[in-house]
Amino acid sequence: LLSHFSSTGFWGLVNNAGISTFGETGWLPMETYEKFADVNLLGSIRTTLAFLPLLRKYKGRIVFMSSIIAYFALGNGIYSMTKAAIEKFCDALRLEMKKFGVQVCIIQPGNYARSTKIQPPLSAEEIWSELSEEEKAVYNKEYVQERADFFNSILSEGSTNGSEVVDAMVDALTSPAPKARYMVAKLKEKVLVLVCALFPTVVMDSVLSYALSK
Repeated sequence: LLSHFSSTGFWGLVNNAGISTFGETGWLPMETYEKFADVNLLGSIRTTLAFLPLLRKYKGRIVFMSSIIAYFALGNGIYSMTKAAIEKFCDALRLEMKKFGVQVCIIQPGNYARSTKIQPPLSAEEIWSELSEEEKAVYNKEYVQERADFFNSILSEGSTNGSEVVDAMVDALTSPAPKARYMVAKLKEKVLVLVCALFPTVVMDSVLSYALSK
């Protein structure tokens, strides 16, 4: 294996794999939660553990793809959950790797749904057909339609300039002094993160509830 490396050795690992979906908590079966945790969280941990000996040996870099959605949930709590978890994994790893000269960086993109196609639009009929009988008794098709329209409108607003995220990944791998976090997002998205970080939870809940009601 080592014969395939340059004199730099195994320099960088980018954990980029991820899947997304939309749905309120009770709408998704346990199997979906397990699949998301396996791909978005455990997948990154598996590759990290596999390559950690080489990264320590060559004082390399590890880059993780997170999201601003790690700070708040807006219709896709299952995705938000996995990104929040990977952030904490990275925080622990970053501190632990300092003594080996290995740097750990997190990329936090905003809405790039139109660039990545990570989340296809969902119709209300698709969502409704997957609901359990218990959930159908609580919700109605009109509510599901409203939520689907809301989420699909967010997807349609996503940036098409995915190169901005790639540039951040390249900087994380090549900069003499990479950042611990690269937030690549629109101003209004950064403001949401700021509100989430600095204000009481009740304030952020009010902002998000207002957005969901529109």
